[in-house]
Amino acid sequence: MNFETQSIGNVLVVTLLDRRLDASVSTQFKEDIQAMIAQGTHHILLDFGQVDFIDSSFLGTLVSLLKSLHGKGELAVCSLNNNIHSMFKLTRMDKIFTIGADKSIALQQI
Repeated sequence: MNFETQSIGNVLVVTLLDRRLDASVSTQFKEDIQAMIAQGTHHILLDFGQVDFIDSSFLGTLVSLLKSLHGKGELAVCSLNNNIHSMFKLTRMDKIFTIGADKSIALQQI
């Protein structure tokens, strides 16, 4: 899975570069982000601006990563397209994750 990282203050911004996020990339992504959490990263913003599709396995990966923070941080998302935003609403993940319309708004919410 391809992504870029950038630290802004105490927030690690992860820009997701793949257009499709599904079971084929979920495990590796989870391992990569969990390694960052283990090294002390506690505030993570996932930028979905280039993503067209996610499946339920990737959504499950996001929930697992949030649990990995053990309440000591936050996992937020931003720049969701209409379909992905609808998936978050239908699964009620919009109640669990902070969702920003874009990166600058999400950074203010974390």
